[in-house]
Amino acid sequence: MRQLVLLFVTLAISQLTVAQSRPVDAIIRELHDPASKQVLVVAHRGDWRGNPENSVRAIESVIQMGVDVVEIDLKKTKDGVLILMHDRTIDRTTSGSGKPEDYTWAELQQLTLKNAHGCPTRQRITTFEECMNTVKNRIMVNIDKGYDYYQDAYAILVKTGTVDHAIIKSTRPYETVKAENGNLLGGKLAFMPVVDLNKPAANAVIQSYETNLKPLAYELIFQTDSALVHSNYQTIPKTSSKIWFNSLWASLDAGHDDERSVEEHHPEDGWGWLIDHNATMIQTDRPAELLAYLRKRKLHR
Repeated sequence: MRQLVLLFVTLAISQLTVAQSRPVDAIIRELHDPASKQVLVVAHRGDWRGNPENSVRAIESVIQMGVDVVEIDLKKTKDGVLILMHDRTIDRTTSGSGKPEDYTWAELQQLTLKNAHGCPTRQRITTFEECMNTVKNRIMVNIDKGYDYYQDAYAILVKTGTVDHAIIKSTRPYETVKAENGNLLGGKLAFMPVVDLNKPAANAVIQSYETNLKPLAYELIFQTDSALVHSNYQTIPKTSSKIWFNSLWASLDAGHDDERSVEEHHPEDGWGWLIDHNATMIQTDRPAELLAYLRKRKLHR
């Protein structure tokens, strides 16, 4: 009897330790802490420079780096399986050709992924469910090209126990998102509006979201510095939402991009400029370099 009791106690302690050791919990806390000055790093399609984009290896690589969020893209097969794929066709990233929705999942499993140089690898296309099982308890996921599969994605998140790991986004205004997926707004699955500050309706879109939803974050796009000056994006931090900027290429951030920060060796006018303008999340194609920069500035754990 005593041995049985000790066994139950050991199992209980073990389960408690596992529950308390999820690295993703620290990321989630940062994301929900409006007072935090830490800057979260988002890896665009995983570590695609060293591995096929949107692959398990690309995801594993950025987890090992210490990245906070990995950005992925979704498509659906002919038989309804959600897979990780950015393009409308599989030509650029796989050994096949055509649209993913023209293939069954079994057929796609016969193909292999290409690396960043277009060379073949032995890596296979990843399902969304496999992706979420890979990241579970370890890192958050941003579902970029996936709004069309909002309900299906949510079902996978529930199945894998990772609803709190994910952020989904869209360029649609609040009223449209509410009409199409209102049952999932307001806590079930974090939603992030994507707002182009150069568009005339940008201020109205932000105001509508601030009034009706108060999203976890806003992804803001701007082609000129003046777009920030003339927008009401400054109101966002007051509502406790995070500000996400993209440093991927110049048209998304008025030239304060990865190239400026890394290749041109001016990180203060690249990533630093974004941080000075309220960035609390930065999506990058240079996650290792951005992490090193932030840690040097004591802006990342």
